[in-house]
Amino acid sequence: MPPIEFVRNLRAKHYRLTLRRDGTPVATIPARGTEKQARAFVKEHSTWLRREYARHEKRPRMAAEWSLGTKIMWRGEMTEIKRATGGERPQVAVGADVFRVAELWQDLRPTLEGAFRSRARIELTARTWELAAETGMDVKRVTIRNQRTRWGSCTEGGVISLNWRLILAPVSVSDYVIYHELMHLREMNHSRRFWRAVAEVCPDYQAAETWLDEHGAFLGF
Repeated sequence: MPPIEFVRNLRAKHYRLTLRRDGTPVATIPARGTEKQARAFVKEHSTWLRREYARHEKRPRMAAEWSLGTKIMWRGEMTEIKRATGGERPQVAVGADVFRVAELWQDLRPTLEGAFRSRARIELTARTWELAAETGMDVKRVTIRNQRTRWGSCTEGGVISLNWRLILAPVSVSDYVIYHELMHLREMNHSRRFWRAVAEVCPDYQAAETWLDEHGAFLGF
């Protein structure tokens, strides 16, 4: 198990122990807490932590290298990478989408992930502006990032950042993450009021969270 990271959160009221999507355990220290007390909290919940880490390690992962025939998550479905005909340059098909590649017999992952990120910058950005208008939220800027531990984030200044890997998920799931960050412009916390706001704009948000928990490893986490 990776070393536990101790992170102080001035807005936290209680100690909290979580497991990041990359398997790193994180202990949150509230404003008036101490690392000593946090370590005692971790020890008290060590059984839970070991169980969750074991579950994390058993989850299937996306293949390290991609080639023709590899199945990857695309638009919410496990989809086989196939050779596409036509065109002057080599091409592969992932579902209904076709992407150019340099060579068919090399690792296709870097090229395809670059193409996916380009799609994400266009589609996720446009969708965020659309849902911001729908919900009346004042968004200043949208960025698409290569975040390793979260699906999205929001600043008080109205900047929303999204993980490009959301393009691999179903639209209902990426929409949920966008709604989640938009509602942080109302409540910069995870209080009951915040979750009520999320439920108002995205009634099926719990199903989306479950999907991310069960399939996050297939998105490269």
